[in-house]
Amino acid sequence: MSGAEPTITVPTWLTNAVTAAHGETGRAWLAALPAGAAAHLAGWDLTLERVLDPGGSLSLVAYVHRDDLSPAVLKAGLLTPETAHEHAALTHWAGRGAVLLLAADPAEGVLLLERLHGEIPLRSLAEPKAMLEATSLLHRLWVEPPGGHPFPALAARVADTTDRVGEQRSHPAAAEARALITEALDTARDLAGSAEETFLLHGDFHHGNVLAADRAPWLAIDPRPVVGERAYDLARLALDRADTLLGSPGVPAALRRRLHQLSEALDVDRDRLRGWTLFRAVDLALRALAADRREDAELHLELAGSL
Repeated sequence: MSGAEPTITVPTWLTNAVTAAHGETGRAWLAALPAGAAAHLAGWDLTLERVLDPGGSLSLVAYVHRDDLSPAVLKAGLLTPETAHEHAALTHWAGRGAVLLLAADPAEGVLLLERLHGEIPLRSLAEPKAMLEATSLLHRLWVEPPGGHPFPALAARVADTTDRVGEQRSHPAAAEARALITEALDTARDLAGSAEETFLLHGDFHHGNVLAADRAPWLAIDPRPVVGERAYDLARLALDRADTLLGSPGVPAALRRRLHQLSEALDVDRDRLRGWTLFRAVDLALRALAADRREDAELHLELAGSL
């Protein structure tokens, strides 16, 4: 890389999301982010084209090109228990169903990725077609985890959510939904303890995390990998386009139809899918409360109530 030192501006969306959810830890990470990203541009001989705005909620994402002029994406993310093993999952998938990892500095949360068509998410398709493409992609992603893998078990993910309940207990929205939240957590603990299959899961699979690509029609991005049963992954997809679900006449019936269609398409037990969907709706609501997104939290609590 040659020329003047690149100017890296952290998007406002990223700043707001990180500070709301991670406080002082997040602010310290944000302060060091421009210099850290610039160091990786230089170390990997990359030329900055532009920083994507808004980009991610936990990561700075930039279009770059390598010294051979091939396009790529630099992703510098805040390390959390959920994001810390993204590089390991992408390494194991090796481009099969997911974006290809070109280089990584796991200790710093910085990845160099194949460039996809970020302006064309799966969400750009009509819902029936998008769901068909999504379920096809999940068939490729759900694989046996490698021996000695670092990925957390699903029970640990449930425990993390239980801890967040304690942190959000005083919030009015959480207090009003206490019985629903308790039911979701109890259900998740029962499901995690009775699962009879173990797969490497994407962890945050929805239409916004699938992009159009050149070497395949669609590829997944931004995994929060976890090891467990497939119904957990499918439950996040079942909650996609939540506003459409809530706009349907008869929300509970619309949810039941979607759960039935997804469980049939991927041969997943429908009752377990319903239980994990309840848990994931509550989990999304708690995350929204932590990020001060009250409207999103209420939306997902309403979906949880419909289950």
